Amino acid sequence: MTHPLVLQLRFTRSEFQRALAGISEEDGFRRIEPMNSLGWVVAHLSWQEQRYWLTAAQGQTPFPDVNDAGFGKPASTPSISAMWEVWRTITAAADPFLETITTDLLTTHFTLNEKSLPESIGSMLRRMTYHYWYHIGESQAIRQLLGHTDLGVFVGAIHAEAPYIPE
Repeated sequence: MTHPLVLQLRFTRSEFQRALAGISEEDGFRRIEPMNSLGWVVAHLSWQEQRYWLTAAQGQTPFPDVNDAGFGKPASTPSISAMWEVWRTITAAADPFLETITTDLLTTHFTLNEKSLPESIGSMLRRMTYHYWYHIGESQAIRQLLGHTDLGVFVGAIHAEAPYIPE
């Protein structure tokens, strides 16, 4: 059975996709300073998904260039369509690992570069989920500034897609 925190992450990913549905390539490149572009937002969350669930969990970094959108890196304006392809590939590769998560595993730590990471896997899972929500809100502000209307209402169908299930 999929752990409830993983269900929450998957629901949040679907809300992220909904928040950025229909963005044109042109609008994906646009940057309204000091905010980043919407293409960067997709790249940035791809970076964190890759860092946590591929690099730390599985020793893989299939898209090293996505590290350019990591925390503290300079602003950039990558192609949103290219970043969606990267994001889909990374999240699909992460999902088999996420299916192995148990309550006991959540209290353990990954080792990266021969050092134990300071946050537990459970804290990382929550950070990833909350990070998405941060950028969902930011993306809606960017879209409003770009003149987009009829934006989605959030949070969507959480009860149907990721209901609370006591352990």
